[in-house]
Order: sequence, then C-alpha cells, then structure tokens
Amino acid sequence: MSLPTDDLGHPYDGPSPAARVVSLVPSLTETLASVDRAAVVGATRWCTHPPDLDATRVRGTKNPDLDAIRALAPDVVVANKEENRELDVARLRESGIRVWVTDIATVPDAIGSIGRLLDALGWSRPPWLAEAERRWCGPLPAVSRRVAVPIWRDPWMVVGGDTFTSDLLRRLGWVNVFADAERYPGTTPAEIDDRAPDVVLLPDEPYVFTADDGPEAFTSPTALVSGRLLTWYGPSLLEEIDPWRPADDPTGG
Repeated sequence: MSLPTDDLGHPYDGPSPAARVVSLVPSLTETLASVDRAAVVGATRWCTHPPDLDATRVRGTKNPDLDAIRALAPDVVVANKEENRELDVARLRESGIRVWVTDIATVPDAIGSIGRLLDALGWSRPPWLAEAERRWCGPLPAVSRRVAVPIWRDPWMVVGGDTFTSDLLRRLGWVNVFADAERYPGTTPAEIDDRAPDVVLLPDEPYVFTADDGPEAFTSPTALVSGRLLTWYGPSLLEEIDPWRPADDPTGG
C-alpha cells in the first residue's frame, strides 16, 4: 500500500495513530485539538483556539522556534503553504522531522484537506467535518450582497480572489468586489469605495480593526467582523454567522 501524501505530494511515513503533533497553523491547531487534544504537544502563539489548550508555544507562524519543535520530538509537524515558510519546512525535514503541508484555496479544498490529514494521522474524522461538508460544499447560492474585506492598513490590503475567504463569502451569497484580483492586493480606501461594496467587512485579524480604527476611512457602510470566522477553517465553519451582519441590518437580508 502506498504512503499517504500531503497536499503538495510529500509522503507521510509516521506512526498511525500519531501521538505527538506540533501545529504551526491556528486553524489546524483548533481542528486537531477537536479530535485529540492531548496529542497536540506544540502550537504557535497565534493558535488561540481552544483557549485552554495546554501545548508548548513555539513562537509564531513566520518565525517558529525550530529547536523547540525538535525538542518536542513530534511524530509530525503540520504546516500550511501560505501560512508558513518553505525554508522552515525544509530545515525541519533536514533534521529528520516529518512535516505535513496543507494547501487550500476554497472551502471544499479545506474540508478535503482536513480529512486527508486526519486519515494520514490515523485519527477519526469528527462529526463536525461531515456537517461542514454538508453546509458548505453544495451549489452556490444567489448573490445577495457585494463586500470588500481589508486585512491591513498602512499600507491597505484586501482579500482578493483565489483565496479561502473569497470562496467562503461566495458560498454565503456574498461576492467579493476584489475577486478579480490575485490573493491580497494593495489598494486604498478610495479604490475600495469606488468598487461600490454594499458593506466593507473589517475583521479583527490579522490587523485589529476597531470602531475607532477603520470605519472612518470609508464612505461605504462598514461592519466589524470576526477574523476567525472569515479566515479559519475547522470547527469555526459551524459557528453562527450573525456577527458578520452589518449592525444596521438585523435581518441580514
């Protein structure tokens, strides 16, 4: 039987079930902890869910402490092509550490990737994963709203097309007005307003937009939203989406 391979085609030859896992991806830390919390022995400081996770912190996603990871003697380190540096993955592998790398651009990509990861680790698929597939992987709904999603300011950047967030919005019936742009293009508030979004969604990560930091830059309506609900993939896919609705639109219609 052939070995399972990660999203980039790299084989995994570790134990099954895996008993010691380090996660360098906040979404996947939450996902893995939902199945076997005790096995998640290391995570980044940005891995905030579950809030009470008892795991060694190995710095950030872009600057992980490789020596600390090695000291944990993990069966596997879980990383993401976009979130983590290829150099760090290579250095871990050179020192004999197995690394599983995910690569996703849509909600179905994410759900399929999670399933393959859990299968490779020898872990059971949690019930929430099947429910997420049922909710998110059906036909696309009609478009009901045009939105823009800034993720940084000074310089301003927004979510473009070919991203998980843009696909998630479309599956909610919301179209990203920057869907024609690649990944995370630079822009200005004026350019965002010129695209006439019905609402500018201002998340609390990676830039922490607040009521006093963000809305004042736009003439378009704005709404403060959970960055986790917009950008994470895992158990958060089943959480209530009411917080995304503009405060002046209680019906979400």
